[in-house]
Amino acid sequence: MSAGAQSWVPLTNAQRLHFQWLEAPSLKRVIAALESAEAGSARFVGGCVRDSLLGAAPKDFDVATTLEPDAVIAALKAAGLRAAPTGIEHGTITAIVDHQGVEVTTLRADVSTDGRRATVAFTKDWSVDAGRRDFRINAIYLTPDGRLFDSVGGIADANDKCVRFIGEAAGRIREDYLRILRFFRFTARFSESFDDAGLSACAALKDGVAQLSAERIGAEMMTVLALPRATMALAAMQKTGVLEMIWPAAADITAVDRLKSIDPAASAPLVLAVLYSERGDGIGARLRLSNAEKSVRSNALKGAEKIALELSVQDAHALIYRLGKDVFTDAIAAAGAFQAVSESDYRRLKSIVDDWTPPVLPISGRHIIDRGVDAGPAVAKILSAIEEQWIAEAFPDDARLQAILTEQITHYC
Repeated sequence: MSAGAQSWVPLTNAQRLHFQWLEAPSLKRVIAALESAEAGSARFVGGCVRDSLLGAAPKDFDVATTLEPDAVIAALKAAGLRAAPTGIEHGTITAIVDHQGVEVTTLRADVSTDGRRATVAFTKDWSVDAGRRDFRINAIYLTPDGRLFDSVGGIADANDKCVRFIGEAAGRIREDYLRILRFFRFTARFSESFDDAGLSACAALKDGVAQLSAERIGAEMMTVLALPRATMALAAMQKTGVLEMIWPAAADITAVDRLKSIDPAASAPLVLAVLYSERGDGIGARLRLSNAEKSVRSNALKGAEKIALELSVQDAHALIYRLGKDVFTDAIAAAGAFQAVSESDYRRLKSIVDDWTPPVLPISGRHIIDRGVDAGPAVAKILSAIEEQWIAEAFPDDARLQAILTEQITHYC
């Protein structure tokens, strides 16, 4: 679709049901502030428009404007709104309204790109700004009164639920190689199949991934892994050679498919654990994962080794106590993905962990010292032995626990 009169498409009544956020007071305040400085200067763009056209609820809201950043700040402040220069060098100001942030970005034109970052100039041409974006479905603008501006064919792609690069795919990728990973993520999220031209370009330019920072790769990759249809993206990434640019070890996509089947909400670190298992040692540093994410991955693998077929309820309770509910839950999912347990056994173990809260050992070292044991290494040994026996006897009541306390003190002393 070329720019011009045909680029304007009014929302249908059916579509408006998904755009009721246009009436949100906080968004109307931001738009009013910008429009008071220059009529027609503000339109919604990006995910909020795309997701709403696809019938999904937007998570955040982005506004594009013909106003330059200094004018945006002035307009927001004049309306009594806070303005944070979160990306002012790229034309982005975050409007703070009702404790929420709305990103407002000046229309841009690329001056130069190097595959990682772009030097931009500001423009007032909506079609130029659209032309520098990645995918057609991400370059649809919406006026505050409910008219869509589409100069690249994004509405057709939204209707067809397909993800295509704007213009020549290779050209878009060379501007920013992160678009390779974004192509797989957006397609797996919104489409049933991959655009052939996009796939071919990603395969031909896969070496460009090496130019990206580990942080950018990690953030994008973890978002891919969290998708319900992560296996769709991973299979295509493997076929094009992109996946081995991220991590060279063999990937077990079939195991991920089993994991997503039994646990569609499996976290990205858990999916990563299943994707590479022990072959992924070191991948946390490669993707710049947080310590918490690294722990989820490693603990799931260690825990999975302890999950046995037809684990008894008592043994399951003991393992839940030792590992913690979260790690046990991840461990049984990983065990199911690796086929160490059947899907039905996974469901049984999942029911056990969901229905049981591990008790807290009601005895401490102080109780042992009060029985006459001198403070020191012996107290720790006795306490550990008490806990082990308490677990082995399936967490008996206090009367039995006091007897265990006496037995262990007698044994060690």
